[in-house]
Amino acid sequence: MTKKSRARFLLKHKEALQLGAALSFLLVVALYAAATGASTTGLTSSAIWLLIVAAAVGAYMAMNVGANDVANNMGPAVGSGAMTMGWAIVVAAVFETLGAIVAGGDVVGTIKGGIIQPDSITDPSLFAWVMFSALLAGALWLNLATALRAPVSTTHSIIGAVLGAGIAAGGWDMVNWNMIGAIVMSWVVSPLAGCAMAAAFLYMIKRSVTYRSEKTDAASRIVPLLIGLMVWAYTTYMLLKGLGQLVHVKAWAAMLIGLVAALVVWWLVRKPIARMAMRQSNSKDGVNRLFTWPLVCSAALLSFAHGASDVSNAIGPLAAIYEAVQAGAIATRAATPMWIMVIGALGLAVGLALYGGRLIRTVGKEITELDNMRAYAIAMATTITVIAATQMGMPISTTHVTIGAVFGVGFLRELLKVNYTKMEAVVFAGHQGADRHEVEAYLNRFEAAEVHEKKRMLADMKRRAKAHEATEGAVFGKKEQKALKKAYKKELVKRSAVLRIVAAWIITVPATAVLAAVLFYIVRAVLG
Repeated sequence: MTKKSRARFLLKHKEALQLGAALSFLLVVALYAAATGASTTGLTSSAIWLLIVAAAVGAYMAMNVGANDVANNMGPAVGSGAMTMGWAIVVAAVFETLGAIVAGGDVVGTIKGGIIQPDSITDPSLFAWVMFSALLAGALWLNLATALRAPVSTTHSIIGAVLGAGIAAGGWDMVNWNMIGAIVMSWVVSPLAGCAMAAAFLYMIKRSVTYRSEKTDAASRIVPLLIGLMVWAYTTYMLLKGLGQLVHVKAWAAMLIGLVAALVVWWLVRKPIARMAMRQSNSKDGVNRLFTWPLVCSAALLSFAHGASDVSNAIGPLAAIYEAVQAGAIATRAATPMWIMVIGALGLAVGLALYGGRLIRTVGKEITELDNMRAYAIAMATTITVIAATQMGMPISTTHVTIGAVFGVGFLRELLKVNYTKMEAVVFAGHQGADRHEVEAYLNRFEAAEVHEKKRMLADMKRRAKAHEATEGAVFGKKEQKALKKAYKKELVKRSAVLRIVAAWIITVPATAVLAAVLFYIVRAVLG
């Protein structure tokens, strides 16, 4: 088979091959569980089978977490062109696995955020059924969301599933309604915070670098500061989130360590960045190239932190099932054996490798067009917003923050595009009677001018337009005015993608809750 025919075969049978690989992985996990965790002596045959099937479902959940959540970390970097899709999947798989195994923690909370009161369930078998139903419901929902190219919160998926299965098992009284209210509030706060923060970062970069006539000179001064700021944010984030299970550092100490690291990195990179900037063209593309390696490093660190923190969404319920089956005890926080950690880590990597490309493409390319500066703004907005929310105790979703940041960048682009179109209209209005070459030359000077110079030029054009209107009538007729209004409304954010993603966010908790409740009744009927 030639290379070309092999490529055609793989493309034609891609989905079947992916499904086969996924099912093979789950089969291997079941055999692995049977040879390790399920080999405990003294267990009944039904308990052993429950544990084996739960391990496979836990691996299925981990695969879906890897396939859906990885877009938060890699989407902006891939969409901006800083990384290719292939390298993004390799880097993410390695760092997700390292994060899950190295810093996933010896203890994983299984009742996420205190969503239900486990004291209401006294029977260990019943508790195991609740966790199994929640695990399967969360995995099925994430699978559907990934197929629909909708990045959703994996944490909210498992929270909703535990809620629904818990209500089915113990009634409505066991629900922590304060936590439900906080989660609903986060649906609004998370994306809006990410949106505002990303737009603010991008506008700051534009005002300080790309709106300057000497862009490379401005970049040589500003980019090292931006890299230092990124180092501060990521060092703090890693100490509080990524390595939180290995080292316990207070928030102020983490921020102080981050500040020291940022100053060191700024001192080391300022001269190399200045030399690199001087070799670039005096354009936005030249400035964008200075952000490539910082984006690659940030994507790797975010993947490590994600593997460390979100692996619990897959293996937390599995650890609780193992504890209930093996020791006959109900654990709200269950010690996680290494064989379960391995299942979670490998599941993240396999799901990412097989299906992660779908959501990476959605986040990076289908919502709005990204470049390196926009991807930097998204990464910084996500990190700082999550740090702030963590310290305030808000159950914020990293997925919601990241997608909100992508929206923020896109909507800022729309706003700036509208403003620039209006400014062009003012320039044309002030050049009535001038030839085409004179107008184009003025527009080129206008685009390259500093912000304060643009304001002066616009004021001059407005005076000329008013003088023309006073002597010769209105500059634009009705048709021209309609054309300008249509130009103002040019959309740079894909509305269909926004509506699909937001709809998936809203129904995640209720959908997984209902699905988990139905699955619990089925499991109880089969095993009871």
